[in-house]
Amino acid sequence: MDILSIKQRFGIIGSSVLLDRAIDIARQVAATDITVLISGESGTGKEFFPKIIHQLSSRKHGPYIAVNCGAIPEGTIDSELFGHEKGSFTGAHEARKGYFEMVNGGTIFLDEVADLPLSTQVRLLRVLESGEFIRVGSSKVLKTDTRIVAASNIDIPNAISTGKFRQDLYYRLNTVPIYVPPLRERKEDIYLLFRKFASDAAEKYRMPPIQLIDDGQKLLINYRWPGNIRQLKNITEQISIIEKNRDISAEILIKYLPQHSGNELPIVYKGEDTGHFSERELLYKVLFDMKKDVNDLKQLVRALMGNETSAQHSSDKSHIIKRLYNDIEDISQPETPIILSPPVKMMKDVVVEPVEVEESLSLVKKEIDFIKKALQKHEGKRKDAAKELGISERTLYRKIKEYNIE
Repeated sequence: MDILSIKQRFGIIGSSVLLDRAIDIARQVAATDITVLISGESGTGKEFFPKIIHQLSSRKHGPYIAVNCGAIPEGTIDSELFGHEKGSFTGAHEARKGYFEMVNGGTIFLDEVADLPLSTQVRLLRVLESGEFIRVGSSKVLKTDTRIVAASNIDIPNAISTGKFRQDLYYRLNTVPIYVPPLRERKEDIYLLFRKFASDAAEKYRMPPIQLIDDGQKLLINYRWPGNIRQLKNITEQISIIEKNRDISAEILIKYLPQHSGNELPIVYKGEDTGHFSERELLYKVLFDMKKDVNDLKQLVRALMGNETSAQHSSDKSHIIKRLYNDIEDISQPETPIILSPPVKMMKDVVVEPVEVEESLSLVKKEIDFIKKALQKHEGKRKDAAKELGISERTLYRKIKEYNIE
């Protein structure tokens, strides 16, 4: 079965290369019994892929079950997965088969597998290695022929480093990885999904479908969609029900997007990922940008001064321009003497002196000044000062010690 046929059969919408790659891997691995680990953010549609794998495999006539590991309490997860014997714990009035026993010969999908307790991870590892398990309260070893497909929306290698997930289990699960991309990595699919959800809502609630005008489309495509497809569907349904106007502009759409969305936009600096920048480097970037803005403003005023010289306008206007230039000098606060070139006569009674400012590039001193001002403003309260500076209180404390700030 080709990728297009799979999309049509399972109702998958999109033409993204990353999406097609994920579907292609699922199609190829379906014919085997290899364990698959699906990774991707919440709301990206990871639940479609174990169904694709099961339906295209030789187990398609066997049972299929999806288990949300994060929704089952820690005290009962072993019983749910592996079963229990009568009297093995309070409330166990009779023996019960677990999912691995019930789905024998089929496929089990373990969603949010990283939420499993460590003790359950040990049991799962044994199933993966030998197909054996033991019911809770029993000593009898049972066998199961079950294919395991797992999924997680968290960074499992990070969970391993913090001791929350077993490394050996990760390697057993991750035999074949499938990455499901978030919406922001498949922007070409966002509008297609919106139209589908708008059409479904119109049919469901018996109303004309909503449509996006140009600026609305741009906002829709450029938004980060932290909740991915699930969030897009919910917002589309909200707008379909609430808005009387069927033509949706960016002004209308933005009312339905979370107010904190601006904090989720990536900070891009020279095309690099800001994850590699420290707090100090980001502060330096801001200072460099401020310096550049001030210098650009100086050049603009300098050009105005030159125009005034050629046009021979009134001295009052020249005085205003000169005062503006002096104000900019005060803002930039040069820390080295201003080097003056010989005076140039502009008009009869006005002399404007072109200047070359060589500002100090000591960012450390500027950082110290910012910290001192913040501490003075908040009367020495470090918590408030740190918030004002946009850094953590711990970082502020370290900087105070490092710079020996009183």
